[in-house]
Amino acid sequence: MGGTGASLDAALVYSDWIFAGAVLVWLFNSLAAVIRSTGNMAVPATVTLVGAVALIPLSPLLIFGWGPIPGMGIAGGAAALLLYYLGGTLALWMYLRSPGSVLKPKLAGVRLRWPLFRDILRIGLVGMIATVSTNLSIGIATALSGHFGPGAIAGYGTAARLEYLLVPLAFGFGAPLLAMVGTCIGAGDRERALRAAWIGAVMTFAITEAIGLTAAIFPHTWLTLFGNEPVMLEAGTQYLHAVGPLYGFFGLGQVLHFASQGAGRLLWPVTGNLMRLTVAGLGGWLALRWGGDLIHVFIAQGVGLVVYGLVIAATIAGGAWFGRVGWPRSTAALMRRLTPV
Repeated sequence: MGGTGASLDAALVYSDWIFAGAVLVWLFNSLAAVIRSTGNMAVPATVTLVGAVALIPLSPLLIFGWGPIPGMGIAGGAAALLLYYLGGTLALWMYLRSPGSVLKPKLAGVRLRWPLFRDILRIGLVGMIATVSTNLSIGIATALSGHFGPGAIAGYGTAARLEYLLVPLAFGFGAPLLAMVGTCIGAGDRERALRAAWIGAVMTFAITEAIGLTAAIFPHTWLTLFGNEPVMLEAGTQYLHAVGPLYGFFGLGQVLHFASQGAGRLLWPVTGNLMRLTVAGLGGWLALRWGGDLIHVFIAQGVGLVVYGLVIAATIAGGAWFGRVGWPRSTAALMRRLTPV
């Protein structure tokens, strides 16, 4: 991806630690999903918030050291993150075993049954494709930025961290939407499911768009939290100017992806992710092939976000949750189309 020397060595150290403890990330998110499925959003949110606050002093403590605690360098950042997931996993498991939990999982007598695996994998495998394609988009953009040197990689990586921070924000709206949409559709109330999805989509779009616009107007406020190197700041500023104003479409696609999980219809959210990957990757490659600058690579990333959000929204408005996809229309008009005369 263009990394060399000290930057490549640091990336390898960090990735070795993170991948070695990746199972903790999986356990944490799985237990949080189990608790949310019981209708309890407060416990996972509280554990996540407490962990995030704890990371603020823990990360620099392990990276730079203090008193008798030796600094671990870049590995300390990874170790702090894994400690967060370890502590969160233990906290969530203890809650599930407590009297306050509606669900009390027991390992005794558990049998592996294919019908249960099938139901989980039917949604999980398809959703995994969307997650992989999203991270591939980031990876491809990193590789394309690498053609302009390590400073461009650092600038892009620093600026793009903001996109990752939008994911839990969108999830905050998407998790309850998943339950609401699933409940409404299970009860046969299609119109209410759609109205809930659109209300959540509008709120998520507004918040993520506001964050993106703020970052585009004041890019150094975010970037200087991580460094002051001129090349990094210039590349990061270009990215936030090009992509920040389009973050609303990322939030839109994310929250409607969760809502589509509740509807049990993930074909079009996955298609939207793959189209984003194609537009961003192919557009960035063409920009390099035709002698474009770094800003043109970033513009391709922004167009990919617009395609991602609009494809998912348009297909849901066209009836993707209920069968054949038609032209996008209002909820009332869609209900009239779906209701036999």
